[in-house]
Amino acid sequence: MKIFGQLVDVHIKKIFPAIVEIKQGRIMSVEKAVSASENFILPGLIDSHIHIESSMITPGAFASMAVKHGTCATVSDPHEIANVLGINGVEYMIRDAKKVPLKFYFGAPSCVPATNFESNGAILNHKQVEKLLEMKEIRYLSEMMNFPGVIFNDDEVMKKLACARKLGKPIDGHAPGLSGESLRKYVSAGISTDHECSNLKEAEEKISLGMKILIREGSAAKNLNALKELFRTHPDMVMLCSDDLHPEMLREGHINKLIARLISEGYNVFDVIRSATVNPVEHYKLDSGLLRPGDKADFVLVDSLDKMNVQETWIKGVKVFDKGKVLFDYKPDTSVNNFNCRQIHESDIRVKNNHGEIRIITAVEGELLTGEININSGNNEFVNPDIKNDILKIVVKDRYKDLPPSVGFIKGFGLKKGAFASSIAHDSHNIIAIGVDDNSIIEAINHIVTLKGGLAVSSGEEIRSIQLNIGGIMTTRSCEEIAGEYDNLNRLVKSLGSSMKAPFMTLSFMALLVIPDLKIGDRGLFDVRKFQPVSLFI
Repeated sequence: MKIFGQLVDVHIKKIFPAIVEIKQGRIMSVEKAVSASENFILPGLIDSHIHIESSMITPGAFASMAVKHGTCATVSDPHEIANVLGINGVEYMIRDAKKVPLKFYFGAPSCVPATNFESNGAILNHKQVEKLLEMKEIRYLSEMMNFPGVIFNDDEVMKKLACARKLGKPIDGHAPGLSGESLRKYVSAGISTDHECSNLKEAEEKISLGMKILIREGSAAKNLNALKELFRTHPDMVMLCSDDLHPEMLREGHINKLIARLISEGYNVFDVIRSATVNPVEHYKLDSGLLRPGDKADFVLVDSLDKMNVQETWIKGVKVFDKGKVLFDYKPDTSVNNFNCRQIHESDIRVKNNHGEIRIITAVEGELLTGEININSGNNEFVNPDIKNDILKIVVKDRYKDLPPSVGFIKGFGLKKGAFASSIAHDSHNIIAIGVDDNSIIEAINHIVTLKGGLAVSSGEEIRSIQLNIGGIMTTRSCEEIAGEYDNLNRLVKSLGSSMKAPFMTLSFMALLVIPDLKIGDRGLFDVRKFQPVSLFI
């Protein structure tokens, strides 16, 4: 079989008319041609760090959408499902991924749970991590979020890192804001990437120590604008990734959109494309093709490089997408879950007033980082939301051991009425809710308990929801279906006054106890800088 087009050769950094010959799933030859079609041929695109679970769909359903955008492979951290179901969750992802042609390169989750200060569904110790790393389907040790554990030589953390080094598998990092001697110690443990950089100074320091920077542009965290100058100064040290990509964004595009954006802004075509092809292949030792004779025939045809509209996607020499049509079938695996809690009552989330200052979480649109402000709790018997000043109640309910909920307050969501809740709450995936009154909060949380996982909005007049039947974080339905319903729920939250563009996505990170500054888990408020629990009242 022969493919004709304008070949984007990312090795010699030239574009020329070419004939690409394919045989038995591999590139047999690449020959220059006198003329060719106007389509551009380039290696299949790779997302260098993504949690498939954040798309709320299975690996197979993800593949059915991603190939439309030229994605041929992902470096996938199954950390979310592992927190819910442990090794069984990772095995579920591997099993489902094998049903489709897209190449999923999974990692062994390094931090399950992310901290010992919250309740989750499983624990992966170093022996279980080593068992995963020994599997051929597991290509690397996933992001080491417990950076204090690395810096202070936590025994279990160091054993996990040693397992990866012994087996020669790369180690992904997660070190937001880390610098100086602490960063040097973190890198010296063998940790080779970071996707948490939010500014050039931070990225340049990490690059100077040998770290690769995964530039993230996802649904909640968007760092491309802040970091894109690295394509001019350190192009071989960067890769593109999504990290967390919700279904409505995946429906519109994937890594192809980031490439188009960078090329249209004048960044070097070859450096940009290499960041989503050559760089991840070389760093993670992937068997994805790069359009060289002998390589696997993984490539895409696009209409133009500054628009990156995908015409065809090929994986292992088989056309899997052609001008709007996905050319493979997919049937999801049987659903799995771990949801054990009962409904709660308004009395469970009342906050008795100690009459003093309280800590308030401050959330910012498009950021995983939060802040803290302190305000006076007033003179009422109970501390209540202050809608006028955007001080809302936030509740986290453990769903594994059925412990009492924790309660705090948060600023930044702008809700004026009702409440919304989700069982997607990184990383332990307990139930998290924000609302203006206790009745609405209870209604939203209890609806999720009834569904055994999902998203819910209580507007005061009605409850609208999406059920997530796989671990309370994914569904067996298609991307198109879930994207439409998710859009509707987000619009409903905005109609209740929220100023957030992606309120559910931002909500899901308010319980992530490894991203500074102040967060809330199922056991209460947590100061990430000090890496310790703190009380509501100061």
